[in-house]
Amino acid sequence: MGAKGLKIAVAGKGGVGKTLIAGSLARLLARDGYRVLAIDADPAMNLHRQLGVDSKLIENTRPILENSSLIDRTNIGLGLLLLTPKIDDIIERYGVEGRDKVTLVRLGTIRYGGSGCMCPANALLRALLSYILLSRDEVVVIDLEAGLEPLGRGTIEAVDILLSIAEPTLQSIDTCRMIAKLASDLGLKKVYHILNKATEDSDTYYLEHHLGSKFMAVIPFDRSIPESEKIGVPLLDYAPDSKAAKTLVSLKDMILKLYT
Repeated sequence: MGAKGLKIAVAGKGGVGKTLIAGSLARLLARDGYRVLAIDADPAMNLHRQLGVDSKLIENTRPILENSSLIDRTNIGLGLLLLTPKIDDIIERYGVEGRDKVTLVRLGTIRYGGSGCMCPANALLRALLSYILLSRDEVVVIDLEAGLEPLGRGTIEAVDILLSIAEPTLQSIDTCRMIAKLASDLGLKKVYHILNKATEDSDTYYLEHHLGSKFMAVIPFDRSIPESEKIGVPLLDYAPDSKAAKTLVSLKDMILKLYT
């Protein structure tokens, strides 16, 4: 397949650098001329920081799943989801533009407080992801939780590549193994593991042995990353020539070679 319409999901335990990688890949693909839609499906909702979206714009744009009036207009009957406005209109209405013209859509968190049924919110989430993955023709990059909760069997089959992010600890590697199993159970076989924050002391061979798979890429520990996060500037803008940024460019190139 060509890279147009490529669907990439990025998953990993909190703190491993998943959002940095997802946001950077989205921007790097956009720089190559692709239209890119970035979906923040992580409850932490920090993807906008790596996309350089203005904080005031974020404050004035409510995440889709936290818009009660929109959810209230979601009707479920006989297993069908009826939306007003239509799903494509929702994407256009709630999308905000980041740097390199990446469009960001923040899903937000399904709230379980109160006595209301969460079925409409869950249905809206599944319908949105299904529409985005099955019907949109731009490149899509999704920042996911480790548990892959938003993706059901019918939806995840539309994902072309799942990047499972780890740091050099056995606990993180165990999470990657869990992600790979969940993905396999849902029918997705194309799972690639990325080692982030690797140092000279990181025993990559041992970690790969424990994982049972080789890493697609090894991103070195880079002080530019915490420095950029401290001042709220995306790595690609703060230190575009850093080792980590260059490795991310190489990762983007590897992905394109697989699908072009």
